Amino acid sequence: MRLHHALLTILCVALLATSAMASDMKPGEGVTVKPARATWNTGFFQEALVRRGLEELGYDVDRPKDLQNPIFYKSVALGDVDYWTNGWFPNHDSQLPRGFYDDAQKVGYVVKAGGLQGYLVSKREAEKYNITSLDDFRRPEVKKAFDQNGDGKADLTACPPGWGCENVISHHMKVYDLGDDINLIKASYEAGMASALGTYKSGGPVFFYTWAPNWTIFKLKPGKDVVWINVPEIIPSEAQAPAKDRMTVSGIEGAATDPIKLGFVVSDIQIVANKEFLKKNPAAKTFMEEFTLSLNDINEQNTRMNEGEKSERDIAKHVDEWIAKNKQTWNTWLTKARNAAK
Repeated sequence: MRLHHALLTILCVALLATSAMASDMKPGEGVTVKPARATWNTGFFQEALVRRGLEELGYDVDRPKDLQNPIFYKSVALGDVDYWTNGWFPNHDSQLPRGFYDDAQKVGYVVKAGGLQGYLVSKREAEKYNITSLDDFRRPEVKKAFDQNGDGKADLTACPPGWGCENVISHHMKVYDLGDDINLIKASYEAGMASALGTYKSGGPVFFYTWAPNWTIFKLKPGKDVVWINVPEIIPSEAQAPAKDRMTVSGIEGAATDPIKLGFVVSDIQIVANKEFLKKNPAAKTFMEEFTLSLNDINEQNTRMNEGEKSERDIAKHVDEWIAKNKQTWNTWLTKARNAAK
């Protein structure tokens, strides 16, 4: 009996030791990873979370390179960088180099159908001038109300050069013939939106492009402060055409109409990585496949950044807090990643 008890004790200790060893496995030890990061800071949180996960798996992860979209997609295909968490598809399809999928691929879903985009106008002006569409900006009284620099055009806080949305907005200006009616402000998006927020708080009108997840629609709430407006009709660009049915959406809070013609495809937010890197690192690949976030989690963190918590140390703190709140999920991702490396 004593011998049986002793054997059971030894077995339990061995199992506990094996479990502890498994939870401490570092399949990425000795491997240096080269991440990239988008130029919009609302995508920094998911990048930091994935980087932390890879570090816990033993990888030596470099500081991310901030790259514009087309440069990233060329770089990841060439193997100059290994991955980023900021792919928006099909919105970024037009920026992929020829033969891209020979050398790189999408991995999992950070947020499936999470990329909502469109144009918003301050609600008080929308009601005063009956604005429901970009087409309304042809009217002289509307242009005058939104003309900040006196050039006779309505000012739209748009996208900086190199962003995927820049191509779509330029397409809209062309196909709806709005070049003489709307002036595109293409400076730093964060600075442009800070200026727009200040204008709104001072009682002035705002007209801007935005996307979700983003802090903008928490500071300027659709239905309360601003309204989503339509494009005159759905005329997709060549890149948008395969997903034309994802450009009109129903049930959007604060929309001028329901359904609303956004003129942008609702996108999936996905990790994009170099194929050779994934092949050599099954633990990293599995972690990326498992990794997913809710829009609420990203929006909450983005709002905190906009309120001043935007240093690298602040973002690391947000990562710590998210992991602490989601420990079971986090550990499950890591366990699956370690098992993939066995």
